[in-house]
Amino acid sequence: MDLLNYQYLNIDLNQRVATVTIHRPEKRNALSPEVLTEITQAFQSIPLNTEIHVIVLTGGEQYFSAGFDLNEIRKLEKINNESYTALFHETYRSILFCPLPVICAVGGAAIAGGFDLTMMCDFRYASDRAKFGQREIALSLTPILDPLWRIIGLGRAKELTLTGRIYDASEAKLIGYVNNIYPNGELLKNVLKIASDMSQFDRQTLVETKQLSHQILNQDLDSSMRIQEWLFRTYIGSDENHHRIDSLLETLKKNKS
Repeated sequence: MDLLNYQYLNIDLNQRVATVTIHRPEKRNALSPEVLTEITQAFQSIPLNTEIHVIVLTGGEQYFSAGFDLNEIRKLEKINNESYTALFHETYRSILFCPLPVICAVGGAAIAGGFDLTMMCDFRYASDRAKFGQREIALSLTPILDPLWRIIGLGRAKELTLTGRIYDASEAKLIGYVNNIYPNGELLKNVLKIASDMSQFDRQTLVETKQLSHQILNQDLDSSMRIQEWLFRTYIGSDENHHRIDSLLETLKKNKS
């Protein structure tokens, strides 16, 4: 797919920086299969352009991503969820194992699957209106715990995943999940400056440094990602998962009326 021919992504190539913007504003950038497919394609294609040194992933200044498209998940049964769960994890892995550095710019809420996308990036910056929440447990789904625990430590990761609590930007910075916070409307300007500065470094050195950051931890990151995919598949499409989604959709419907 041509980098400029996406339905749900805006791709900007500016000198050595590629900015990938999720653009599904009517659904607060919820992650439908089509959105996930396009993100995966983008992160597989962009590194092939040897002129690009750094990638910025964002949802713009207003949103990041509301996470799973609940209407899509509600259609699933346990017997037919494999391709959908594989799609999520293919997207996660395309970011996590992208050879180029990936900076995340979070302008608004990053919830559940949206939070998981931020986790796959190498580091994160947020606007002062950003919010973070790993809300899978509220839908009777198991979370992505790795690489989260590698970023903020096991105790903090357990707190996020077991409580499902929403963190504001200042709390996210306090626990080390976010590197810095910028005023609303100034996030992308500052993140793109950081990316531009990074892009001046030798491309291969950037690639090798990122690979090293994975390798020095241990050799189990790939295995843990596969285990999490299998465990997520065990729960998605279950009766309890359906019940939780129905309840949430009903609440959202009432809030709109």
